Amino acid sequence: MTRFLKLVFVLSLMCPGAAPVHAFESNSGLPVIAAAELPIEGRQTLALIRKGGPYPYAKDGSMFSNRERILPKQSHGFYREYTVKTPGARDRGARRIICGGKQQLTCYYTADHYASFKVVKE
Repeated sequence: MTRFLKLVFVLSLMCPGAAPVHAFESNSGLPVIAAAELPIEGRQTLALIRKGGPYPYAKDGSMFSNRERILPKQSHGFYREYTVKTPGARDRGARRIICGGKQQLTCYYTADHYASFKVVKE
């Protein structure tokens, strides 16, 4: 365990009512979010992804180009995007889960339409 994580752990014990502090994934440098911390709609989308569908939106499962270059660089077609329903939104909303890989699927959550991402850890 790194010094930083030890410090976070100790501080969390000292301040039990504080908001959770997210660790960062060393490979990508992106913050990490536990799957259990996703909004319920995100957990439902993640379950559909793991199951292979069916998906509620036609664009779910389509290629994500990573134009923002926030996610780790991969070959063209590596990433796929999936909608996370936003209650009250008239369209698909801004929330998405982006996944890439075959055997070891890695997923990322964005609540702000690709402006930032968090690595989803299960």
